[in-house]
Amino acid sequence: MRHSTQLLPRIDAGLLFLRLTCSLLLLYVHGLPKVLHFNEELARIEDPFGFGPWMSLLPAILAEVVCPLFIILGIGTRLACLPIIGVLLVAMLAVHPQWSIAEGQFGWLLLIIFTTIALTGPGRWRVGMADKREFRHGASQ
Repeated sequence: MRHSTQLLPRIDAGLLFLRLTCSLLLLYVHGLPKVLHFNEELARIEDPFGFGPWMSLLPAILAEVVCPLFIILGIGTRLACLPIIGVLLVAMLAVHPQWSIAEGQFGWLLLIIFTTIALTGPGRWRVGMADKREFRHGASQ
């Protein structure tokens, strides 16, 4: 059986891959279109709680543009996952409750992935990893 320190590089590589690919996917598919076509999105965004389109679109942009950038860099990763999880829960439970599992599978998978990242943290491969003592604590830091 391998010593746990031999597994850490693979765990860190997996967490980096998960952070990068899922954040880029969320940013590309959902975030950038909201920014690039802001006025169109403002006109068609769902407003499940009656706060108005601005108060529906701005949290979505935070969760789908700003937060993925922090997650990609590994800065405040766990905290950055929370708005994404919140927006996904609102989308899946309040905006599209009629969707079957098959229709909502992309949203549910994103929810699973970003909850996993929130639970595990970014791993050791991230920007600002200057303190070498953190390496002793493994992927959970």
